[in-house]
Amino acid sequence: MSLLSGKVAVVTGGGRGIGLSLVRLLAAQGARLVINDLDAEPAEAAAQAVREAGGEAAACVGNVTHADFPKRLLDTALQQFGDVHILVNNAGYVWNSPLHKTTDEQWDAMQDVHLKAQFRILRELHPFLRERVRQETAAGVRVMRKVVNISSVAGTQGMVGAASYCAAKAGVLGMTRALAKEWGKLNVNVNAVAFGFIDTRLTQEIKGETAVPVEGKMYRVGLLREQRDEMLHLIALGRIGRPEEAAGGVMLFCLPYSDYVSGQTLEVDGGLMH
Repeated sequence: MSLLSGKVAVVTGGGRGIGLSLVRLLAAQGARLVINDLDAEPAEAAAQAVREAGGEAAACVGNVTHADFPKRLLDTALQQFGDVHILVNNAGYVWNSPLHKTTDEQWDAMQDVHLKAQFRILRELHPFLRERVRQETAAGVRVMRKVVNISSVAGTQGMVGAASYCAAKAGVLGMTRALAKEWGKLNVNVNAVAFGFIDTRLTQEIKGETAVPVEGKMYRVGLLREQRDEMLHLIALGRIGRPEEAAGGVMLFCLPYSDYVSGQTLEVDGGLMH
């Protein structure tokens, strides 16, 4: 029996990078997937790959920062699979600069995608959880559910040139701890995973104008070779993490083995020296 057989897992930003690696791990353990991505092609491709491997999956395309998105996401899960057992708030991007050069637009963009979007999705989920737990309690059944909010070592330790991103990711940790206390009575484990230096398109070596598109705007991402080399010296394992390794840290909080773990932050950083 697979560890997540019959469970419904919702992953934002699940069409690429770490999110896609997590989708594969969840599907391999029998979870039914709702996969969000900003763009239709990666979301649909990820869902199709799960189905071709014998699993069940549905795509929910859209921007997590839009006000109508949380309801669409939850509706997709309930209409397709009738429940939500695992929610991973993973979607995000970086738009960095030193604090004195950070504009209001830039600040707001980082808070919106990394913190406010997670808050809105969680708020939308609450009425469903409350009613479903009432039904399960009346039937004498306890079902543990999982929320994993994605943060970063930028939020636990800070990072030069990324004040707005650091602030948002630190906010995720505070919200996670608060929600763990609020939702314990709903049989929900709420934890956070703070990623370190993981090899994705956001940390690739800058070659020219490396950028990612977000609804028609291009955001410069990546690191200079010197920055990447300097970071390597601070990692105890001496190498950059792979997306599947980052996803593995999230997976720990999705499995039944973590049913008595809540309000915690796991740093998946290869032993990054503080």
